[in-house]
Amino acid sequence: MGTGRLFGAAMGIALLMAPVDAQAQEGSAGGDVTRRPFAIGERLHYSVRVGPLGRGSAVMELRKMDTVRGRQVYHSTFRINGSLLFFKVEDLYESWFDPNTMVSLRYHQNIDQGSYERDRTYEIIAERGVYLEPDQREVPTVERPLDDGAFLYFLRTIPLEVGRTYSWNRYFKPDRNPVRVTVARKERIRVPAGEFDAIVLHPSIKAKGIFAEGANAEVWIADDDTRVMLQMRTRMPFGAVTFQLRSIEKN
Repeated sequence: MGTGRLFGAAMGIALLMAPVDAQAQEGSAGGDVTRRPFAIGERLHYSVRVGPLGRGSAVMELRKMDTVRGRQVYHSTFRINGSLLFFKVEDLYESWFDPNTMVSLRYHQNIDQGSYERDRTYEIIAERGVYLEPDQREVPTVERPLDDGAFLYFLRTIPLEVGRTYSWNRYFKPDRNPVRVTVARKERIRVPAGEFDAIVLHPSIKAKGIFAEGANAEVWIADDDTRVMLQMRTRMPFGAVTFQLRSIEKN
């Protein structure tokens, strides 16, 4: 993956992680919406660094309740803006997912990275066991599918135990599964938003990019009721990539 698509990849396949033996945990995560560690109006602001020169910012937001195919769903967005020398990035990723089951219904990417542009929407129809490519071609999906953004929010509802490795086949494109994460340790870290107790995760996915095997990626999740992503760090051939939480807004 080149530097041009790196900012987008940080959300893209990022954080696709969940437990192998956590069926009971998943059931509790799909229960009372009022018990979620997030709510409509939450906005997470991040600073982004790519190597010694690349700079950017990102905002992850749970915007509103929406309707997809007659169902009430959460609508989340992730916007990334950045530059690497003269290279500009303006990306938007959107997810629509069920507030009770967390199952994805729609996923949209609008990628603008210099000469590379892509605008595509996936309709995910779990009850039929398929998702629709942007050209409307039907492709088999997994049971209880999750897209990139929905996976991140889903992770925040799951208990994580130090020393365990978790793995699920839940990503809506079956060939990307399984997604794995090892809970490495707990530690206290400082980011621009402040000082936090954190759970440190090592994610890995069967794809190229920031969470590929050998990338030695680490993700810091707040060890409190919010479970927000505090920091993400990985290594690419051209240098280190870091996301750090700058601020949290709630309506």
